[in-house]
Amino acid sequence: MMFDFNIGLAGVLLPLFIVLLVSSLRILREYQRGVVFQLGRFWKVKGPGLVIVVPGIQQMVRVDLRVVTMDVEPQDVISRDNVSVKVNAVVFFRVVDPQKAIINVENYLMATSQLAQTTLRVVLGKHELDEMLAERERLNIDVQRILDAQTDGWGIKVTNVEIKHIDLNESMIRAIARQAEAERERRAKVIHADGEKQAAAALLEAAQMLARQPEAMQLRYLQTMTQVAGDRASTIVLPLPMDLLASLGQRLPVAPKKDGGS
Repeated sequence: MMFDFNIGLAGVLLPLFIVLLVSSLRILREYQRGVVFQLGRFWKVKGPGLVIVVPGIQQMVRVDLRVVTMDVEPQDVISRDNVSVKVNAVVFFRVVDPQKAIINVENYLMATSQLAQTTLRVVLGKHELDEMLAERERLNIDVQRILDAQTDGWGIKVTNVEIKHIDLNESMIRAIARQAEAERERRAKVIHADGEKQAAAALLEAAQMLARQPEAMQLRYLQTMTQVAGDRASTIVLPLPMDLLASLGQRLPVAPKKDGGS
């Protein structure tokens, strides 16, 4: 009778032991860690691989160590020059200390999301609209540095922040378009004025050179006459400069005077 009782007890305990053993086994992947609590107190971080958790005594919380891509909802931001815009961004972060991520904060995903929203509003509110549009890379670095410093106590490492869109209302879009058009017109006028200045300087230099060399002026005059005569079929009368005649008179040979008395 005792033998049958022992066999019956073993038949009950053995399946129970197998069930407890199977339920105590955990398999953690390479990118996972398990934060184990023993009787409510932190014990250790385990994984990856096969992990044994004593049922009823130990509890384990899985933590994913992969990079999390979090989309920050559009935030209403008032710039330093009192322009209202909507800005959204994307935050890349990962857990580097599973113990802190579970113990120091209730929900590190929600906490990081809320902190990213407030930080985005605070940082962008310190800059003017032109800086938001032109210096987006620097703003990304500023937001990332602040987030990384504040989430360090949660075991979170913020690796990157990217501002995706800066939405403006229609009136601001039209104002920016007018400003860009005015800037293009200003540059065109400056380039035109610079060209006129260079042309005037070149003409002044040419005039000074011709003044120093009268022969060059005469050759230029003759060349102009040739061009005009070749372009038109009609007869053109041009005045002949007196200095040209004087110059030619100086170069003509003087005939010797005859003696009328001999």
